[in-house]
Amino acid sequence: MSDAPPQLGDIPQRSEMTVPTLKSNADYGTNGNSSVQNVKDTMYSSEVSIPAESGLVNPIADRWLSFSPVAENVKNQHAKTTSEFQDLADSRTTPSQSAATGQPLTHYHSLFYNLLSWKNPRATSLSFLATVLFIFSARYLPALRLSFKFISYILGAVATAEILGKLVLSQGLATSFRPKKYYTIPREFLESSLEDVEQLINFFVIESQRILFAENIMSTVAAFFAAVVSYWLIKIVPFWGLSLIAISTVFLTPLIYMTNKELIDHHVNNASQVVNSQASQVKDLAGHHTARATETVRAYAGDYSAKAQNYIGSARGRSTSPEISSGSMASSNPIKSEAGVPPSYSSSDFPHAPKQEPTPGVTSHAEQYENSQFGGQAESAM
Repeated sequence: MSDAPPQLGDIPQRSEMTVPTLKSNADYGTNGNSSVQNVKDTMYSSEVSIPAESGLVNPIADRWLSFSPVAENVKNQHAKTTSEFQDLADSRTTPSQSAATGQPLTHYHSLFYNLLSWKNPRATSLSFLATVLFIFSARYLPALRLSFKFISYILGAVATAEILGKLVLSQGLATSFRPKKYYTIPREFLESSLEDVEQLINFFVIESQRILFAENIMSTVAAFFAAVVSYWLIKIVPFWGLSLIAISTVFLTPLIYMTNKELIDHHVNNASQVVNSQASQVKDLAGHHTARATETVRAYAGDYSAKAQNYIGSARGRSTSPEISSGSMASSNPIKSEAGVPPSYSSSDFPHAPKQEPTPGVTSHAEQYENSQFGGQAESAM
C-alpha cells in the first residue's frame, strides 16, 4: 500500500448534480427563470387527457379538476342540472290538447306537467326544495322587517357619505357615483312579463273550472277529498303547515305513483272491476224493483179506473130530475089525452099567484106561502 495522497481526477463539465457557484445577479436571474420555465414545461407536457368538450380554460385548474374525482362529479352534476332547467324552460309551449269547450290551454299547462311528472328530476327536486325553504323562511324569518332594516342601512350610509363628502371634499360621494342615465325597465320586458302573468292567472282559472265542471272525474274527486281534509286540518294545523303539506302532496304524489306504477295500476284495476260489478248488480236490482213497482201501479190504476167507470155508469142510469109530489097543490088524477087531441088544463092544475107583498126577513118560499092569505090552502076554482 502506497503512502502517496489520493489524487482527484478531472471533474466533467456536465454532470447530473448541479453545484451552486457564485455568479452575477444577471446569471442567477437567467438561470432561475429558466428553472421555473422548465418546471412549467414539465407540468404542461405531462400526458393527461382532457376532453375538448369540457370547456375548461385555466390549465392549472383544468389539471386539478382532471385529477379530482369529486370536483369532476360536481362539474358533471352542474352541467346536467343546467341542462334539465333549460329543458324545463323550453317546455313552455302551448299544448296541442284543448279543453272540453275547445279553448286552447296555456303554456303553463306544459310547464307544470313537465315539472310535476319528474321528467327532469334534478330541476323538480330543486324546485320542491326551494319552495319548502321559502315556506320555512316566511314562517321563521321576519322578511319584511329585515327588508326595511336593510333599506334603512343603505339609505343611511348613502346620506352620511354624501354629507361628509360635501363637508370635507366639497363634493358629495353619492353624487360622484351617479350614472349619466338612470336605469329603466325595457318595454319588451314588461310586455313579456305581463303576458306571463296573464297566462299564469288563466292557468288557475281554467283548471278550477275544469275541476268544477268535472271534465276529469278523477281530478274532481281528488279536489273534493283535498277540500275535506283541509277543512278538518285547518282547525289544528297552522296555515304554513297546511301549505307545506299541500306542496309535499303535489310534488311527491306523482313520484310515488311513477315509482310504484305497476302495483298501483294493478290495485286500481281490481278496485274498478269490483266497483263496476257492484254497480251492475245495483243497476239490475234497481231495474227489477222498478219493473215490479210499475206493474203494481198499473194494476192498481186499472182497478181504480174500472171502479170509477162503474160508478159513472150507475149514476148516468138514474134520473137526474126530482120527482114532484102531487099533494094538495096538484090533482091526484094524471092528465090524459087521446092521440091527436091536445090535453085540457084547468086552473086547479096550477098554483095560485100571491096577492100580497112578501113578508120581510123571510127567505124561504114555504114560509112565505104559509104567511100568505092562503095559509097553505089552495083557493077554490072560480
